[in-house]
Amino acid sequence: MTPLRLAVKVPLVRQKCIVIVHLIVDLNIMDKIDAHRRKLLTIGGAALGAAILPTPAFATLSTPRPRILTLNNLHTGESIKAEFFDGRGYIQDELAKLNHFFRDYRANKVKAIDPRLFDQLFRLQGLLGTRKPVQLISGYRSVDTNNELRSKSRGVAKHSYHTKGQAMDFHIEGISLSNIRKAALSLRAGGVGYYPSSNFVHIDTGPLRHW
Repeated sequence: MTPLRLAVKVPLVRQKCIVIVHLIVDLNIMDKIDAHRRKLLTIGGAALGAAILPTPAFATLSTPRPRILTLNNLHTGESIKAEFFDGRGYIQDELAKLNHFFRDYRANKVKAIDPRLFDQLFRLQGLLGTRKPVQLISGYRSVDTNNELRSKSRGVAKHSYHTKGQAMDFHIEGISLSNIRKAALSLRAGGVGYYPSSNFVHIDTGPLRHW
C-alpha cells in the first residue's frame, strides 16, 4: 500500500529566528501507532482496575455477604456459631445471643456488645485465613467484677473497655499469639494488647493504640 503522506510545517524558534521545518508524516504508520496506544491503554486500565480490587482481607467487610463467628467460652464451657450479619444488616437475634455469650459470667450480667467488635474479629480471622473457633477468655465485665480483678492484678485498667462492652481477650487454637497480634495491629481498628504469658490477645473498639 502506498503510504499516505502529509506535509506538516512546524515552526521552531532558534536564536530569535523562526525556522520552518518540513515533516513528512506517514498517516498509515500513525494509525498503527494510535491503535497500539489504544490497546496499551486498555490493558493498562484493566491492570489498574485489578490493582484496586479489594484483597480478600479487605473484601471481608467491603463485600456484602454473611459474617459468621464460631466461639468457645473457656470459663462457661459454652459454644456458639452466630451469623450476626446477613449481607444487608445486623441480625438482632444473633447479636442478642452473642451478647449473652459475652456476658459477665461472674455476676451473670449481660450488656450489649459493640457490633464493631464482632466485625473486627471477623476481619481478623479473614486476615489469618482461619475460621477455627475463637477461644474467648473475657468479654463484658461489670464495673464490680472489673474492680475485683483490678484489686488482684495491676494489668486490669480502671476504665477498661471491657466494662463498656467494647473489648475481648482471646486466642485461636493453631494460630500463634504473635501472628494474631500482627493481624490485629494491621487492621488499625482500635486497641491491641499482647499478653503472651497469659496466652491471649486483647482487642477493643476504642482509640487506636497498642501495648
